[in-house]
Amino acid sequence: MTQLPERTEKKLGLVIDLDTCVGCHACVVSCKGWNTENYGAPLSDQDPYGSAPSGTFLNRVHSYEVQPEEGAAQLIHFPKSCLHCEDAPCVTVCPTGASYKRVEDGIVLVNETDCIGCGLCAWACPYGAREMDAAEGVMKKCTLCVDRIYNENLPEEDREPACVRTCPAGARHFGDLGDPDSDVSQLVEARGGVDLMPEQGTKPVNKYLPPRPKDRMDRPAVQPEGDIDVLAPLLKPVAEEPKGFIGWLDKALEKI
Repeated sequence: MTQLPERTEKKLGLVIDLDTCVGCHACVVSCKGWNTENYGAPLSDQDPYGSAPSGTFLNRVHSYEVQPEEGAAQLIHFPKSCLHCEDAPCVTVCPTGASYKRVEDGIVLVNETDCIGCGLCAWACPYGAREMDAAEGVMKKCTLCVDRIYNENLPEEDREPACVRTCPAGARHFGDLGDPDSDVSQLVEARGGVDLMPEQGTKPVNKYLPPRPKDRMDRPAVQPEGDIDVLAPLLKPVAEEPKGFIGWLDKALEKI
């Protein structure tokens, strides 16, 4: 069985804002495109235009309707991929050493040349984040675009996972979660970021930012003392009573 490193120099991972994600699936498409053309074996599709299409994806977005204790129901979009756990059971269960966790940055990867397609890692992962590629017969998972984030031939702004670079809502963030001063760590601290299924004891590196409370039409938002609502003057009626032609038309319509 494969051994996990005692510690890693970094903890590279994602922070996903569930309050900002709009469920557009741009991250899914960009992930499929980049990883089909670059790292490892292509992500195959089976009968993509038929009656029962299927395929291999490293990132998926699930949508759930949630009913808060107060107010209307909310639609929450939940992106899910490998969480690059510190105590990754998918690594320790691998019989060939194909699944491993890198010491230098904590990224969990699969050496596809050593993978025998036994599927034990998929059974061990409590998040369902691994998928067997039907065409290649090897296990596939999120690589955090390891072939992209270290590629010095790319512009610096492109050296981040494809899903992060593509997200139009800015719901995905990438960085070193082992550094308390990093932007992602500060974001997790400020927004109360949480682990997915912490009871599993896997210590996932990726974090989720919970949705913020939504405004309600029947309860006006409380304006903090001293704050100025810059839109207030624009929202006031232009005139208390319509005059001129508009005033005549208004009175005429009242009699109909």
